[in-house]
Amino acid sequence: MAEDWAFVHNRASDAAWTEGLRKIFEYRDLGIKDGTHGDYVAHVIRSTERSDPDEVQHWHVHDCTFQLVYVLNGWAKFEYEGEGVRKIEKGDCILQVPKIRHREIDCSEDFEVLEIVSPADFETRIVDAPADSAD
Repeated sequence: MAEDWAFVHNRASDAAWTEGLRKIFEYRDLGIKDGTHGDYVAHVIRSTERSDPDEVQHWHVHDCTFQLVYVLNGWAKFEYEGEGVRKIEKGDCILQVPKIRHREIDCSEDFEVLEIVSPADFETRIVDAPADSAD
């Protein structure tokens, strides 16, 4: 695994922002997927100031083994199965346990996060709300 990873230096001055899973966000790939041969992905995600609703605002899970979210700017409200509604703000960090049901409720126009996920290619599935949801 780690012994065949490649050194990566992803320069901010060369940042390329693209569409990704969420249409209301844009994504900057940090090159970690290529450097780890798909073991991990790391990207910065920021708001596009669009408000188009999408499926990920419904209850969903990510089929991954590791997901860390560090808030770089702004805030968001999420609801997590068994954890309730959480507001995450600049400087906050979330370790999202594998396959936890969750949903986004709202986010600021300047919301920006660093997200690290393993494996790099993972599925996102819409699921039913858990029994303890605020809905």
